[in-house]
Amino acid sequence: MSKTFFTAEKICAKYGTGFALKDISFAVEKGSLTALLGTNGSGKTTLLRTICQQIKHSGTCRLHCGSDEASNLLILERLSGRQLARQISYIPQRNGISVEMAVLDVVLMGYNPVLGLLERPSSAQRRLASDALRQLGLAGFENQNFLCLSEGQKQLVILARTLVEDSRLLLLDEPDSALDIPNRYGIMNTISRMVKGQSRAGILSLHDPMLALEFCDQLVLIKKGHCIGSIFPAADSIEKMEHALGQIYGPVTLAECAGKDGRMRRILFFNH
Repeated sequence: MSKTFFTAEKICAKYGTGFALKDISFAVEKGSLTALLGTNGSGKTTLLRTICQQIKHSGTCRLHCGSDEASNLLILERLSGRQLARQISYIPQRNGISVEMAVLDVVLMGYNPVLGLLERPSSAQRRLASDALRQLGLAGFENQNFLCLSEGQKQLVILARTLVEDSRLLLLDEPDSALDIPNRYGIMNTISRMVKGQSRAGILSLHDPMLALEFCDQLVLIKKGHCIGSIFPAADSIEKMEHALGQIYGPVTLAECAGKDGRMRRILFFNH
């Protein structure tokens, strides 16, 4: 049985007279985390925004909802905005919240796609929102002002909102931006727990290939709006990964070492 969960087929998007994305195709498995890697301006953010239907494009994005692909297949281009919000959570680099709000109210925004006009979240939904904050280490933060939190804490609140949304496809644009190194690894651990082995998948853009190699099941390489290949860190050889990453970053060397927990980790050296 195929594990294919999401597919993007021949995605093209234009800015002005030129292509921002050209014939990008890739597939994502259920319970997996996929990183989009590329330099600045390569098209990573554009691709995420295209998948969530914020940018006009050609090509097709399909979300597979069961083993019977014929009857359990959603074509995202055909969904209404409200239907799309029930399937996809998109977290941009900047959260867009500029007014004072209690942390719990930010999390409760995750229920908007399922609430009726003027309907307020139920007491059960409020309890689930508080539980989502607790799961992410923010118990007791419910009444704090969201704008007064650190950038890392804000990211965790947005992830708590994503938990209550219970969407099937998570799209995250540089979730590690503005975070120091320990918090980058912390946020990636959190995202990994939300996705790995679950009935959802995640696609995120990253600048740091080391984070991608550490946490992601697939690395989709984007260069000047084209997909130039994919890497599967658990299966591909060191030589293959060095060659693929070298097409983006120039000559690189990939080494392996054992951490204190016994896990093998990869270190990337840039040969400039």
